[in-house]
Amino acid sequence: MSENMKYNLRPFLKWAGGKRQVIEELVCRLPAKFNNFYEPFVGAGALFLALERNKAVIGDVNSDLIDSYKTIKSNPLELLSELDIMNEKHMQEGKEYYLHVRSLDRNSKWQNESSLKKAARLMYLNKYCFNGLYRVNSKNQFNVPFNGKKLVNLYSRENIISLSKYLSENKVEILCEDFEVICKNAKKGDLIYFDPPYDVLKKDTFDSYNEKGFGVAGQERLFKLYKELDLRGCYVMLSNHNTPLIKELYKEYVIDIINARRNINSQADKRGNIEEVIIRNY
Repeated sequence: MSENMKYNLRPFLKWAGGKRQVIEELVCRLPAKFNNFYEPFVGAGALFLALERNKAVIGDVNSDLIDSYKTIKSNPLELLSELDIMNEKHMQEGKEYYLHVRSLDRNSKWQNESSLKKAARLMYLNKYCFNGLYRVNSKNQFNVPFNGKKLVNLYSRENIISLSKYLSENKVEILCEDFEVICKNAKKGDLIYFDPPYDVLKKDTFDSYNEKGFGVAGQERLFKLYKELDLRGCYVMLSNHNTPLIKELYKEYVIDIINARRNINSQADKRGNIEEVIIRNY
């Protein structure tokens, strides 16, 4: 599965649509051999971390998420110290501190804050927000309620240090870009794994990773890139909901239907087992 497998990595965040639950379904469908690995919607990076490739390109349009990967690579100990300070303040102030941290992106000066501060904020909110949901409003401001917990483990020190070593010791490019830009240098024999915001099952299905959402236009633009990469000779694998739109778009490719358990949703009745598809061009 991997070239080294010496870091024993796991996701450091909870993420809507995270792939830890279906990682074996993905791994068993990988090409026997491939060159560089691309994951343009990296999120919590379950597959990326499971593979531990010597060469990889990961990215996302979520700048706070990408700041987190970059900070873990370059300043892991400083990040852990910042998280310890935040957890101490949370123990003292609880919900008031959570609401203060959540409100930081309402201040225009926040955009000029350090990557370390932004990474720590994301990791703190991810563990103390309701159900681990990442959601923003139309102004790109995080707006998930507090989960009511007095104290959680914000991180695994061993995992953060191992991830920092992996990112530093291997050729991993970390980009905050649109998925088309991230894939622009993909070549024949490379593997691209797409895990985009899923096509909606219902009108209230989660689609708010950023202020613009993804929508049908995003799905159609992604399909266009999928076909282009196929023509380049790349291996391409994609995950999504099992919906009429997705099955119609990708009808000329291999479509496998799997069951996946989803625990992250703002409404309890929208969690549970759902049908997903894994689509391949090989």
